Amino acid sequence: MDALKNLGEIGIGSRLKRVSEYMMRETQLVYNTFNIDFDPYLFPAFRIIKSKNGVTNTEITNSLHISQPATTQAINKLLKKELILLKIDKVDKRKKVIILSKKGKTLVKNVTPIWNGIEFIIKEYTKISSNSLVETLNILEEKFNKKSFSKAITEHIQMNTKIMNALEITNYKNEYASHFYNLNIEWLKSFFYVEAYDEEVLSNPDKYIIDKGGHIFFAKINNEVVGTVALMPINSGVFELTKMAVSPKHRGYKIGQHLMQKCIDFAKENSFKKLTLYSNTKLENAIYIYKKYGFIEIPVEKNCPYERSDIKMELKIG
Repeated sequence: MDALKNLGEIGIGSRLKRVSEYMMRETQLVYNTFNIDFDPYLFPAFRIIKSKNGVTNTEITNSLHISQPATTQAINKLLKKELILLKIDKVDKRKKVIILSKKGKTLVKNVTPIWNGIEFIIKEYTKISSNSLVETLNILEEKFNKKSFSKAITEHIQMNTKIMNALEITNYKNEYASHFYNLNIEWLKSFFYVEAYDEEVLSNPDKYIIDKGGHIFFAKINNEVVGTVALMPINSGVFELTKMAVSPKHRGYKIGQHLMQKCIDFAKENSFKKLTLYSNTKLENAIYIYKKYGFIEIPVEKNCPYERSDIKMELKIG
């Protein structure tokens, strides 16, 4: 019998504490599995230091909304692990600025794939529809009981490594036309609907893309086509980055980002002027990634070819 669970709403605080402590223990197991010498309780402060070019103890405290002693304790632990350095501020000699040490920068490089795996599994485990926080906690802990948090993260990271080692990006062949169609139709039906323009282009990739000087790339893993993207010519030197789709079972492994990087590298190699794309603001993760790669928002024209599009972006190449 789970006494905390039976307390209902009045036990919310204790339930949240139990879940938090469980996730911290499980995260530590993941760090240990991949030989990462790090304490998950130090993550918030360390992440802020990583993202800033010098930050003070007070700034960390204010950003995290925690007590000054808690921040000081975290800083001391990070200093003991030699992950950070304290420097005297150039303007105010009384102020100490916290920066990453060489060891800290190396840790960031090694731990980032772990953080990505943790973030992915958290998103997967918390995709919960419920009518109350208690119900959400019940479902979440049931998921933890079926497969531990640490095991799910470890398996995802190992699979991601395996996939990335086998990933190959190749050019268009007629035999891939059906994959181009099927991958995109599945994606459109999952997130939106298939517009007439989509059906026309996807059914005739040679006519609308290849024969006009465009390009289509495919992501393959062990000869299985798992993703695709196209560069459709708009006018001289301008191409639309479009029709990007990844098979459902291979999502979450950054295959789409590898396809995007391929398009950007290809554009630079061939002296394109710019890349444009259309999207929808409900795809928050996609918009975030586009911005990460340097795309900026521009006005959507009145005769936009896609009904679902409410945002247009571009990346200047040359």
